[in-house]
Amino acid sequence: MKALRTGNILALCALLTACSQQLVGDKLVRGYAGDAPVNLSGSWERDYARGDIVSVEVNRVLRQIQRSAIDPRMSNDRIGVANTSDTRRKISRVLALAQLADMITQVDTLTITQSEHQISVERKGDYAISCEFYEGVAQGPETEYGNEICGWDGHQFVSRLVLPDGLRVSHRFTMSTDGKSLHVSTTVSTSATTTPFTLDRYYNQFERPVSAFNCIETLSMKRVCSTGEIK
Repeated sequence: MKALRTGNILALCALLTACSQQLVGDKLVRGYAGDAPVNLSGSWERDYARGDIVSVEVNRVLRQIQRSAIDPRMSNDRIGVANTSDTRRKISRVLALAQLADMITQVDTLTITQSEHQISVERKGDYAISCEFYEGVAQGPETEYGNEICGWDGHQFVSRLVLPDGLRVSHRFTMSTDGKSLHVSTTVSTSATTTPFTLDRYYNQFERPVSAFNCIETLSMKRVCSTGEIK
Protein backbone atom coordinates (compact mmCIF):
# COMPACT_ATOMS: atom_id res chain seq x y z
CA MET A 1 0.00 0.00 0.00
CA LYS A 2 2.79 2.43 0.90
CA ALA A 3 4.61 1.68 -2.37
CA LEU A 4 1.37 2.19 -4.28
CA ARG A 5 0.75 5.53 -2.61
CA THR A 6 4.34 6.62 -3.31
CA GLY A 7 3.97 5.75 -6.97
CA ASN A 8 0.75 7.72 -7.16
CA ILE A 9 2.41 10.78 -5.62
CA LEU A 10 5.28 10.67 -8.11
CA ALA A 11 2.92 10.11 -11.05
CA LEU A 12 0.74 13.04 -10.06
CA CYS A 13 3.78 15.24 -9.63
CA ALA A 14 4.68 14.41 -13.23
CA LEU A 15 1.26 15.66 -14.30
CA LEU A 16 2.20 19.10 -12.98
CA THR A 17 4.38 19.64 -16.01
CA ALA A 18 5.59 23.14 -15.19
CA CYS A 19 7.10 22.17 -11.84
CA SER A 20 10.26 24.11 -11.04
CA GLN A 21 13.38 22.18 -10.06
CA GLN A 22 14.10 24.77 -7.39
CA LEU A 23 12.60 24.17 -3.95
CA VAL A 24 9.90 26.59 -2.93
CA GLY A 25 10.86 28.90 -0.10
CA ASP A 26 9.03 28.17 3.14
CA LYS A 27 8.67 29.91 6.45
CA LEU A 28 10.45 28.11 9.24
CA VAL A 29 8.06 26.72 11.81
CA ARG A 30 8.84 28.05 15.27
CA GLY A 31 10.53 25.94 17.90
CA TYR A 32 9.58 26.19 21.56
CA ALA A 33 11.08 26.42 25.00
CA GLY A 34 10.07 24.08 27.82
CA ASP A 35 7.22 21.60 27.46
CA ALA A 36 5.50 21.02 24.13
CA PRO A 37 2.40 23.22 23.66
CA VAL A 38 0.08 20.21 23.25
CA ASN A 39 0.29 16.45 23.80
CA LEU A 40 -1.18 14.78 20.71
CA SER A 41 -0.52 11.21 21.88
CA GLY A 42 -3.24 8.64 21.35
CA SER A 43 -5.20 6.62 18.84
CA TRP A 44 -7.44 8.57 16.51
CA GLU A 45 -10.12 7.39 14.09
CA ARG A 46 -11.63 9.47 11.32
CA ASP A 47 -14.98 11.17 11.88
CA TYR A 48 -16.71 10.82 8.52
CA ALA A 49 -19.59 13.04 9.64
CA ARG A 50 -17.25 16.05 9.55
CA GLY A 51 -14.68 17.36 7.12
CA ASP A 52 -14.53 18.58 3.56
CA ILE A 53 -16.22 16.94 0.59
CA VAL A 54 -13.68 16.75 -2.22
CA SER A 55 -16.07 17.61 -5.06
CA VAL A 56 -17.39 20.66 -3.19
CA GLU A 57 -13.87 21.97 -2.55
CA VAL A 58 -12.84 21.34 -6.16
CA ASN A 59 -15.83 23.31 -7.46
CA ARG A 60 -15.09 26.15 -5.04
CA VAL A 61 -11.47 26.46 -6.20
CA LEU A 62 -12.43 26.20 -9.87
CA ARG A 63 -14.93 29.03 -9.46
CA GLN A 64 -12.16 31.16 -7.96
CA ILE A 65 -9.92 30.43 -10.94
CA GLN A 66 -12.66 31.27 -13.41
CA ARG A 67 -13.47 34.55 -11.66
CA SER A 68 -9.80 35.57 -11.60
CA ALA A 69 -9.51 34.79 -15.33
CA ILE A 70 -11.82 37.67 -16.22
CA ASP A 71 -9.79 40.80 -16.99
CA PRO A 72 -12.06 43.88 -16.71
CA ARG A 73 -9.73 45.83 -18.99
CA MET A 74 -10.55 43.61 -21.96
CA SER A 75 -13.64 43.66 -24.15
CA ASN A 76 -16.06 40.76 -23.85
CA ASP A 77 -15.12 39.27 -27.23
CA ARG A 78 -11.43 39.04 -26.24
CA ILE A 79 -11.77 37.61 -22.72
CA GLY A 80 -12.26 34.00 -23.78
CA VAL A 81 -9.39 34.03 -26.29
CA ALA A 82 -6.91 35.63 -23.89
CA ASN A 83 -7.61 33.47 -20.85
CA THR A 84 -8.64 30.05 -22.17
CA SER A 85 -5.19 28.42 -22.37
CA ASP A 86 -3.94 29.84 -19.08
CA THR A 87 -7.15 28.89 -17.29
CA ARG A 88 -7.02 25.36 -18.66
CA ARG A 89 -3.48 24.93 -17.35
CA LYS A 90 -4.49 26.19 -13.91
CA ILE A 91 -7.53 23.92 -13.81
CA SER A 92 -5.47 20.90 -14.87
CA ARG A 93 -2.91 21.51 -12.13
CA VAL A 94 -5.54 22.10 -9.45
CA LEU A 95 -7.34 18.88 -10.42
CA ALA A 96 -4.05 16.98 -10.07
CA LEU A 97 -3.47 18.58 -6.65
CA ALA A 98 -7.02 17.71 -5.60
CA GLN A 99 -6.56 14.09 -6.64
CA LEU A 100 -3.33 13.87 -4.67
CA ALA A 101 -4.86 15.54 -1.59
CA ASP A 102 -7.79 13.12 -1.74
CA MET A 103 -5.46 10.10 -1.78
CA ILE A 104 -3.30 11.41 1.04
CA THR A 105 -6.27 12.17 3.31
CA GLN A 106 -7.98 8.78 2.98
CA VAL A 107 -6.18 7.58 6.11
CA ASP A 108 -8.84 6.42 8.59
CA THR A 109 -6.65 5.79 11.66
CA LEU A 110 -3.79 7.76 13.23
CA THR A 111 -1.52 6.53 16.02
CA ILE A 112 0.47 9.37 17.58
CA THR A 113 3.29 8.90 20.07
CA GLN A 114 4.92 11.94 21.63
CA SER A 115 7.86 12.32 23.97
CA GLU A 116 10.09 15.18 25.03
CA HIS A 117 12.24 14.78 21.93
CA GLN A 118 10.01 13.26 19.27
CA ILE A 119 6.56 13.15 17.68
CA SER A 120 5.64 10.20 15.48
CA VAL A 121 2.38 10.00 13.52
CA GLU A 122 1.64 6.53 12.16
CA ARG A 123 -0.88 6.87 9.33
CA LYS A 124 -2.55 3.52 8.60
CA GLY A 125 -1.77 2.41 5.05
CA ASP A 126 0.38 5.44 4.24
CA TYR A 127 3.69 7.09 5.07
CA ALA A 128 4.44 8.07 8.67
CA ILE A 129 5.29 11.57 9.89
CA SER A 130 8.21 12.07 12.27
CA CYS A 131 9.68 15.12 13.99
CA GLU A 132 12.51 15.37 16.52
CA PHE A 133 13.09 18.19 19.00
CA TYR A 134 16.36 19.09 20.68
CA GLU A 135 16.60 22.19 22.87
CA GLY A 136 13.31 23.35 21.36
CA VAL A 137 14.55 23.16 17.76
CA ALA A 138 12.55 20.97 15.40
CA GLN A 139 14.28 18.67 12.93
CA GLY A 140 12.46 16.60 10.31
CA PRO A 141 14.06 13.61 8.57
CA GLU A 142 15.26 13.34 4.99
CA THR A 143 13.16 10.54 3.48
CA GLU A 144 13.00 8.74 0.15
CA TYR A 145 10.19 11.14 -0.79
CA GLY A 146 11.96 14.41 0.08
CA ASN A 147 12.78 16.69 3.00
CA GLU A 148 10.40 17.02 5.93
CA ILE A 149 10.09 20.40 7.70
CA CYS A 150 8.27 20.22 11.02
CA GLY A 151 7.64 21.95 14.32
CA TRP A 152 5.09 23.90 16.35
CA ASP A 153 3.16 26.93 15.17
CA GLY A 154 1.55 28.10 18.37
CA HIS A 155 -0.58 25.17 19.58
CA GLN A 156 -0.57 23.52 16.15
CA PHE A 157 1.87 20.82 15.08
CA VAL A 158 2.93 21.28 11.46
CA SER A 159 4.71 18.91 9.09
CA ARG A 160 5.66 19.85 5.52
CA LEU A 161 7.06 17.32 3.06
CA VAL A 162 9.02 19.06 0.29
CA LEU A 163 9.48 16.93 -2.82
CA PRO A 164 12.28 17.51 -5.37
CA ASP A 165 10.02 19.06 -8.04
CA GLY A 166 8.65 21.85 -5.88
CA LEU A 167 5.64 19.84 -4.74
CA ARG A 168 4.75 20.33 -1.06
CA VAL A 169 2.44 18.37 1.23
CA SER A 170 1.60 20.14 4.48
CA HIS A 171 -0.25 18.66 7.47
CA ARG A 172 -1.46 20.91 10.29
CA PHE A 173 -2.68 19.15 13.47
CA THR A 174 -4.96 21.03 15.88
CA MET A 175 -6.40 19.42 19.02
CA SER A 176 -9.78 20.48 20.40
CA THR A 177 -9.93 22.17 23.80
CA ASP A 178 -11.36 19.02 25.43
CA GLY A 179 -8.62 16.84 23.92
CA LYS A 180 -11.08 14.42 22.31
CA SER A 181 -10.95 15.62 18.71
CA LEU A 182 -8.13 16.24 16.25
CA HIS A 183 -8.41 18.50 13.20
CA VAL A 184 -5.95 17.71 10.40
CA SER A 185 -5.71 20.26 7.59
CA THR A 186 -3.77 18.95 4.57
CA THR A 187 -2.57 21.35 1.88
CA VAL A 188 -0.95 20.29 -1.39
CA SER A 189 0.84 22.96 -3.42
CA THR A 190 3.38 23.28 -6.21
CA SER A 191 5.65 25.91 -7.66
CA ALA A 192 3.80 25.43 -10.96
CA THR A 193 0.73 27.29 -9.70
CA THR A 194 -0.15 29.84 -7.04
CA THR A 195 -3.38 27.98 -6.23
CA PRO A 196 -2.96 25.32 -3.50
CA PHE A 197 -5.59 22.72 -2.59
CA THR A 198 -6.63 22.03 1.01
CA LEU A 199 -8.77 19.31 2.59
CA ASP A 200 -9.83 19.26 6.25
CA ARG A 201 -10.31 15.98 8.11
CA TYR A 202 -11.42 15.32 11.70
CA TYR A 203 -10.49 12.46 14.00
CA ASN A 204 -11.92 11.33 17.34
CA GLN A 205 -9.84 9.74 20.06
CA PHE A 206 -10.58 6.09 20.81
CA GLU A 207 -9.23 3.31 22.99
CA ARG A 208 -7.40 0.78 20.87
CA PRO A 209 -8.28 -2.78 22.04
CA VAL A 210 -5.51 -4.65 23.83
CA SER A 211 -4.02 -7.36 21.64
CA ALA A 212 -4.53 -10.95 22.79
CA PHE A 213 -1.07 -11.82 21.48
CA ASN A 214 2.34 -11.41 23.13
CA CYS A 215 5.18 -11.00 20.64
CA ILE A 216 8.96 -10.97 20.82
CA GLU A 217 11.65 -10.46 18.20
CA THR A 218 14.19 -13.27 17.69
CA LEU A 219 17.26 -13.49 15.47
CA SER A 220 16.40 -16.89 14.04
CA MET A 221 12.62 -16.71 13.71
CA LYS A 222 12.13 -12.95 13.55
CA ARG A 223 8.79 -12.15 15.24
CA VAL A 224 7.21 -14.85 17.42
CA CYS A 225 3.70 -14.36 18.85
CA SER A 226 1.64 -16.37 21.32
CA THR A 227 -1.56 -16.02 23.32
CA GLY A 228 0.31 -17.11 26.43
CA GLU A 229 3.56 -16.13 28.10
CA ILE A 230 6.64 -16.34 25.86
CA LYS A 231 9.74 -17.70 27.55
